Amino acid sequence: MTIAQVPIELLPHLRRARDVADRNYAEPLDLAGLAAAAGVSKYHFLRCFAAEYGETPMQYVTRRRIERAADLLRATNLTVTEVCGLVGYASLGSFSRRFAELVGVSPSRYQRTQAGPRIPGCFVFMLGLNSAIPEKHAGPPPPYRRTDRDDEEEP
Repeated sequence: MTIAQVPIELLPHLRRARDVADRNYAEPLDLAGLAAAAGVSKYHFLRCFAAEYGETPMQYVTRRRIERAADLLRATNLTVTEVCGLVGYASLGSFSRRFAELVGVSPSRYQRTQAGPRIPGCFVFMLGLNSAIPEKHAGPPPPYRRTDRDDEEEP
């Protein structure tokens, strides 16, 4: 099936299923559940999703999990085992193997090579995964700007 063969009226349904995968990447996801979110049979969903996005739904979920893991390893001081669980993997071995396949290095090596300030893990757990770590494309926070009020004393 080529991209031209995906019915245009199915595209919003495919996007809805992809949004579900993006929001719930850390939870157990399966083909049947994503197909249900799209409102079509799982085999039709699988064919159309792959034709439209160039990868199967589960490849997409895996890629999102690994992207998020890379964000966490780069921005926090969480251990590889903690990150593994936070992004939805039950097996550290499976996580490490998949991470190395997609990123090119092991998660621990990737974490060691990333420089910069790290968010403490307790902060991540306290506020929740999605609110504590911005997506990698969100950009840095705006710079602090000093104001005249900084010099005022508290009453």
